[in-house]
Amino acid sequence: MEKNIVFTIAREYGSGGRTIGKMLAERLDIPFYDREILRLASDESGISELLFAEADEKLKGNLLFNISRSVYDGSVLGPDSDDYASTKNLFNFQAKVIKELAKTQSCVIVGRCADFILKDYDNVIRIFIYADEEFNFNRAMERNSMTEGEMRKYIAKRNKYRGDYYKHYTGRDWHDARQYDLCLNSGKLGFEKTLQSIQSYQEIRFGD
Repeated sequence: MEKNIVFTIAREYGSGGRTIGKMLAERLDIPFYDREILRLASDESGISELLFAEADEKLKGNLLFNISRSVYDGSVLGPDSDDYASTKNLFNFQAKVIKELAKTQSCVIVGRCADFILKDYDNVIRIFIYADEEFNFNRAMERNSMTEGEMRKYIAKRNKYRGDYYKHYTGRDWHDARQYDLCLNSGKLGFEKTLQSIQSYQEIRFGD
């Protein structure tokens, strides 16, 4: 791949978006980033990687998170600030890392609101992977030991958190197709054809 192209993948729980992202990275022989962003942000900021992980967990249990907004504006606070290790600044450091990656290499980035962070970058293909409820449920049941009722609640909870997280940091609706270049139903296409669809779009838009 001669041109520097970044693929961002947002996905519903159980749709296989992360797996498809890894398949894409392997097919194109480019780096894959998910939680690796936390390590890179830790290296960039000097803040413990554990704090980055804990910040996400704290948001899951914060009732105000569902209604509050902290829309990313590109700023990063310095170490002399009292809010240097705040949840917002930790997100901002992740965003800084994502921007640096987009400027320097082709890669696949899963989650982290990367599509929004890179919304002004012309070399980005923004993808949303989804599937019908039963496909997501059946796939999730293959990988987890929960009752049917527990799993359906867990999927709903995970997707709600992803939507709330996206809304909190972007001010936008996670399911709004206008955020993305491609919205693909992995349940209808299967993983291989979903991957082929992404590569076909890449070739049409950027050439071979």
